[in-house]
Amino acid sequence: MYEVEIKVPADLDATRERLREVGAEHVAAKRQRDTYYDAPHREFAETDEALRIRREMPLSDGEGSASSADDPAATITYKGPLLDEASKTRAEHETGVDDGEALAAALSGLGFEPAATVEKRREFWAYDGFTVTLDAVTGLDEYVEIERAVESESEVDAAREAAIEALDRLGLDADDQVRTSYLGLLLAGEDD
Repeated sequence: MYEVEIKVPADLDATRERLREVGAEHVAAKRQRDTYYDAPHREFAETDEALRIRREMPLSDGEGSASSADDPAATITYKGPLLDEASKTRAEHETGVDDGEALAAALSGLGFEPAATVEKRREFWAYDGFTVTLDAVTGLDEYVEIERAVESESEVDAAREAAIEALDRLGLDADDQVRTSYLGLLLAGEDD
């Protein structure tokens, strides 16, 4: 599985309005906390890989307050190195887990240590076969991500071109793309 993704800085209010104008469907809003891990056997920063546990809570009012009815859902994700210079496309493997805290303890027991945490509020929209995500990341600016999963590497170029065209229809410019992850952006900000 390959995740074809383009991320651009954007004004979320203006993008939300444009999504409504083009008939996109609002799917969900969530608060996410992503804990990234360092591996004991290689440097993920050097290999351009990532391993994270994501804990997320649905936002009941769609505007920011979390529902207290449930414990956070948890997933584990491995992201391989970027495959091209035109997008944030990479191999990705993700699955849900029953207990995020037990998984964190298992990773720690294997020598994986938490490296950093990224917190964000996300709105998910469906548009033209893509997921469009409006992200407000704690400690960073606002961003829009457009993405689609494809099964084979041969589908990547067509999906990337379609994403660029969809961004254009939303009034966003793929030339403004940021290929650095939120984790990388936050860590770079610590160096300033």
